[in-house]
Amino acid sequence: MSQQQSATRQASILIVDDTPDNLRLLSNILGRAGYRIRAARNGRIALTSAQAIPPDLILLDIMMPDLDGFDVCRRLKASEQTRHIPIIFISALDDVQNIVKSFSLGGIDYITKPFQAEEVLARVNSHVALHRLQNNLKEQVAELDAFAHTVAHDLKNPLAFIAGLAEYIQLEYADNSPEGLLELLQKIEDAGHRGINIIDALLLLASIRKEDVVPIPVDMAPIVAHARDRLAHMIHEYQGKLILPTQWPLAYGHSAWIEEVWVNYLSNGLKYGGCPPRIELGAEEQTEGMVRFWVKDNGPGIPVEKQTILFTEFGRLNQLRIEGYGLGLSIVQRIVHKLGGQVGVFSQPGEGSLFYFDLPAVEAS
Repeated sequence: MSQQQSATRQASILIVDDTPDNLRLLSNILGRAGYRIRAARNGRIALTSAQAIPPDLILLDIMMPDLDGFDVCRRLKASEQTRHIPIIFISALDDVQNIVKSFSLGGIDYITKPFQAEEVLARVNSHVALHRLQNNLKEQVAELDAFAHTVAHDLKNPLAFIAGLAEYIQLEYADNSPEGLLELLQKIEDAGHRGINIIDALLLLASIRKEDVVPIPVDMAPIVAHARDRLAHMIHEYQGKLILPTQWPLAYGHSAWIEEVWVNYLSNGLKYGGCPPRIELGAEEQTEGMVRFWVKDNGPGIPVEKQTILFTEFGRLNQLRIEGYGLGLSIVQRIVHKLGGQVGVFSQPGEGSLFYFDLPAVEAS
């Protein structure tokens, strides 16, 4: 057996054609190459066969009675079980309109009749190999994602233990401890909490990448209230003042994700605002059916040349002064883009910063 036959031996091809001679010819060409062949003489048999045991690739004729190749392709791509199967159209129709239509419906290639055996085999080999590489990549990504989640969850427990133990020792020996011990313990506790926050951020980033949500009209007032409650300790620590509007316009979004956007913007405002920080929140309707929500601080501002990298994934500005911006704003951008909006910042040195995110507006009924 040749190396090519060994590589293709386990791949299955479903050939769909209402002409027996075409079925026999294609079956012989691909069978000799080591492929496992299944044949279907009409579209309905093809759909049943593909649903029962999805093949690695489908060769699909266009001109067939009852269900033509275009109808079969539409139904295959509409099904979760079969939409991933690569489809090569084979047809005597060689006009541009039909070729374009086949690709627009999800076909990956188009072979015109009469075809050459070498051409059919070369195209099938290429697409089967590509399909297998894509499947292998998906499996590796899924495996890596599962590994990352496992590591992240396993890391959170010891970090939480370290931070909790450091806090306990501080309280237990607050009045009777060697000089400098409480300060060291505070640093240990802070480092543990920072590690936990990073892990939480990475888990959130992974979930946003994988999860699909349907945006619905959201009431921003309770979302902001929840975000403010989560940051109560920071507001107290930095003696921050938050100024909120009396009402919010409605927009489409996903409450849990939008809360993370507010938490990120507000925590950055508290950390990098003035002394004490004064943070103003607001919203205004934009053109083209969008609503802009914003957070303005009274900090030192951000130079224009550094604003362009703020939302870059895992980007960093000054590591010492703006340590927390990179990953957090990457998550903000991922969330808002997935909800159909945009993010940005307006800032000048000495005049504070205004971070915003736009979401689709809910039209008044």
